[in-house]
Amino acid sequence: MDYSKFFSAALNRLHDERRYRVFADLERIAGRFPHAVWHSPKGQRNVVIWCSNDYLGMGQHPKVVGAMVETATRVGTGAGGTRNIAGTHHPLVQLEAELADLHGKEASLLFTSGYVSNQTGIATIAKLIPNCLILSDALNHNSMIEGVRQAGCDRQIFRHSDMAHLEELLIAAGPDRPKLIACESLYSMDGDIAPLARICDLAEKYGAMTYVDEVHAVGMYGPRGGGIAERDGVMHRIDVLEGTLAKAFGCLGGYIAGKADIIDAVRSYAPGFIFTTALPPAICSAATAAIRHLKNSAWERERHQDRAARVKAILNAAGLPVMSSETHIVPLFVGDPENCKRASDILLEEHGIYIQPINYPTVAKGTERLRITPSPYHDDGLIDHLAEALLQVWERLGLPLKQKSLAAE
Repeated sequence: MDYSKFFSAALNRLHDERRYRVFADLERIAGRFPHAVWHSPKGQRNVVIWCSNDYLGMGQHPKVVGAMVETATRVGTGAGGTRNIAGTHHPLVQLEAELADLHGKEASLLFTSGYVSNQTGIATIAKLIPNCLILSDALNHNSMIEGVRQAGCDRQIFRHSDMAHLEELLIAAGPDRPKLIACESLYSMDGDIAPLARICDLAEKYGAMTYVDEVHAVGMYGPRGGGIAERDGVMHRIDVLEGTLAKAFGCLGGYIAGKADIIDAVRSYAPGFIFTTALPPAICSAATAAIRHLKNSAWERERHQDRAARVKAILNAAGLPVMSSETHIVPLFVGDPENCKRASDILLEEHGIYIQPINYPTVAKGTERLRITPSPYHDDGLIDHLAEALLQVWERLGLPLKQKSLAAE
């Protein structure tokens, strides 16, 4: 039997649906972010990255790089295995303490990625609660969906950030049934924020446990970078907070934080933790340096919000179809997968601007978009160049513009 035909057919389906993904070969340059080198088919070219989740540029910060180099030089590279076999190296202990402190929780637990922390965290917590009902927001990330699925519990989906619907489901579940509400604090494709205070109100009223994914908010919001929950003053009301080290903190890894017994139970039962090699010491030290810096420095957050606001203002003034967003995410509506990919290709090849197209299944069909994420290091000149390039691409592809705002006249 020719097994390769199955895989060829699967790839052909993606091509036919205009969903086949191509990754640009990029080489970032420390100290010059958001500038990078694109290793294109025609050779090396300088480009500007406009879609990185290293939101604050911490992946190049001297303190972060220095901590990584010093630790690797001092103790070596790998962790030596799973924590169950090799023990826990000290930089990891320090990192977990730093994360617990960041979120005002008793303990935290580190995983190899934010995806794994959601997938195995949600599944393990729910499995340990007899007859648990999971109430999951309709727009939760795939990692959360997989965690819910793998829990094997009853689950119900509430309409996105619809508190009336969530309350209906909580009432229907009854007061005696254990319930876990799972949501994100900041939804990264639309840039909207969940009503965390209202979710906490409902959880307390109807006896539910709360699990909140803060991956796109940690480091970015709150006086110390604790996320939307810290900004909104509800961090102490949320049972489990989940985050990542791979976005605003510029490193790698995911984690959960909560009461000591919850964290210890996940540590003791979660396959995604037990059977996985720990993050290397150098990565842990780098992440700790990033967290400590952002706990005490507001410059990156303030500058970042200023840059995001300017990008929105300039693109809106130009009449480009900026989707409504209350955060640092700047989605630009396209609505067609082929045009979305073509726009991305033209921007990269002809304007030296890298913005990866966002197509189904990341977003619903018909809502394809370019997702722009400014950083503190995108200056006015880069923003103006982005607007000019986007206008040229929109005209070339015949994409519709909005009516220009009065600010542009």
